[in-house]
Amino acid sequence: MAPRFTVRYFVRAADAAEARARALDIALEQTVEIPRDVVPKGYVEDEILGRLETLEQAPDGRTGFLATISYSEDDVGGDFLQFLNIVFGNSSIKPGLKVEDIGLSPGILSLCKGPRHGIAGLRARAGIGDIPLLMSAIKPVGLSTAALARLAHDFALGGMHYVKDDHGLVDQRTAPFSERLKACVEAVGEANAKSGGRTSFVPNITGPADAVLARAKEAEAAGAGAVMIAPALAGYDVARTLAADPDFSLPIVAHPAFSGANVVSPDCGFSHRAFYGVLHRLMGADAVVFPNFGGRFGFTREECRSIAQACAAEMDGPKASVPAPGGGVNFARVPEMRAVYGKDVMYLVGGALLQEPNLVDGCRRLAEAVYA
Repeated sequence: MAPRFTVRYFVRAADAAEARARALDIALEQTVEIPRDVVPKGYVEDEILGRLETLEQAPDGRTGFLATISYSEDDVGGDFLQFLNIVFGNSSIKPGLKVEDIGLSPGILSLCKGPRHGIAGLRARAGIGDIPLLMSAIKPVGLSTAALARLAHDFALGGMHYVKDDHGLVDQRTAPFSERLKACVEAVGEANAKSGGRTSFVPNITGPADAVLARAKEAEAAGAGAVMIAPALAGYDVARTLAADPDFSLPIVAHPAFSGANVVSPDCGFSHRAFYGVLHRLMGADAVVFPNFGGRFGFTREECRSIAQACAAEMDGPKASVPAPGGGVNFARVPEMRAVYGKDVMYLVGGALLQEPNLVDGCRRLAEAVYA
């Protein structure tokens, strides 16, 4: 028999009988998708059919239960998207079901190599030790290439380890991708020459399917230090394929654009931990951007902590990703962020720095606050 991996679901139900019936329905829907009484005996029933392993009352006050269902690696067929389909394909369309966590098997770990560099590699590229990383973003859309390059230069001169495109910067006429890439890599290089720093520029390669990989290779050839992609827009397996490509070597920063509907419901979609932590790490994201607690997006402190914990949890193979909380981060938030995330974090600060009268000095003040 093939090894099995597990998925733990929250199942909204009034009692254990209803929860069991719904859990058994998940096991059918996610695998054979036929009525239980016509499931073929033998291999299909014994191996392919999802198997309800445990069922327990949800401990957090939600009206429902936690069901753990195991699935055979044979269901997956060495296909990452089929793995996602098994985890939460048709059942994602049904109300009152939420993926809480995923238990990995050897075959899934073999299929998903995880981050190429991880947090240790990102630190090494930045030339720092066991301390938090700093990242900012050039913005807004509509600025010229020259104006964006000046921002990249000043962020680098101020000591940001990574300077990325805003996720809305793609290939607009005001700052076309290739032109912006070249100008920003050169601007960051100039700042590094002045400061002795090792800042990297991170272009946004999210775009049409036939452009993503080409932009990634162009970025590497141009001297970028990493690339950014929004997997929910570009495609989950596109990100994983790029991370596993032997002809590509840069770190990957994952942006959360278009992904919010997967996590914002208390009883549908995915837990924050499973989606931004486990799945993005399996996709090969070296850094995972997500909204910080207390900001404008509504993630809670515990939801954010759970993402950071999943980025670092032992996975028996995949390297640890670095959590990169952003969205409303400012100087006043640094002490409480330090208490929640510790040192294994990348502070993503954008708008707050752009409000500073002197951007270079503002970046240096941020570093002082983070490393206080």
